[in-house]
Amino acid sequence: MNEMSLQPKALLSWMDGLADVTRLRLLRLLERQELGVAELCDVLQMPQSTVSRHLKLLSDMAWVRSRRQGTTNLYTLSIDEVDAPARRLWSLAREQAETWATHQQDQARLTRLLRQRQEQTQTFFAGAAAEWDRLRGELYGSSFTTRSMLALLPAQWTVVDLGCGTGAVAAELATMVERVVGVDNSEAMLKAARKRTADLTNVQLRKGELTALPLENASADAALMLLVLTYLPDPIAALKEAARVLKPGGRLVVTDLLRHDRDDFRRQMGQQGMGFTASEIQTLLSRAGFSRALVRSLPPEPSAKGPALLLATTSRA
Repeated sequence: MNEMSLQPKALLSWMDGLADVTRLRLLRLLERQELGVAELCDVLQMPQSTVSRHLKLLSDMAWVRSRRQGTTNLYTLSIDEVDAPARRLWSLAREQAETWATHQQDQARLTRLLRQRQEQTQTFFAGAAAEWDRLRGELYGSSFTTRSMLALLPAQWTVVDLGCGTGAVAAELATMVERVVGVDNSEAMLKAARKRTADLTNVQLRKGELTALPLENASADAALMLLVLTYLPDPIAALKEAARVLKPGGRLVVTDLLRHDRDDFRRQMGQQGMGFTASEIQTLLSRAGFSRALVRSLPPEPSAKGPALLLATTSRA
């Protein structure tokens, strides 16, 4: 049977699919919202056997598609999966059905149904608000929050992780940006970082001092210095190096210890200093060639045993 002889059959099949008021009502509803059989019965005010029979016909003709959700089949219009002539036929049919009184009634009941769905959601959150953070963490973990925020980074960026340690941050960044370069002066740390990032082709790890970075001028879009400055005898030199390797306007994020008086902690952690005040960080960043520094203290996490932290964000002048 040649292609020409199939065309009338296809046309008649499409017309047959739309040649029923109930099927047209179903398609108009499923164009707006994915719905289950019980919901469609509620909106159409029809028995389940009738709705299911019409849904089967529409599914066989590829007008609708379904997916399983628990014990329920959810249906939606699959207009993108039918041929262009069928889409034109549907466009004409829906235009003519737009003014039907029955259609207006269907839309009113569908709006009520969707409002009830929203009210159910609001009721849940009203009861869960006090425990939502704990519940969300138990159900979904916490890493998705960090990954969601990292997705805000431009995908084409090169980011340098200065004092990359064991590569945990570099590994996270690598899934979001084009290139990550980690620098650390500890061979033990770099060994752990190489193991962690072995499968990440866009991560480069280099051994070097933060006061003499093994990086070219203006080669990075952004830089991170996380818990680094308190280990350095000359923080300003490291910040000047960070400014050198950043492109004009490049972003720098510094997270470090807020000024504290726990000398035992400093000695235990091998740190050179006892943190910084906000004004001290702003002065250091300004002297190093950065502008518009925003510095704020971070609220201590309940399980954290060390001093509180501060966060500074700035850009190369």
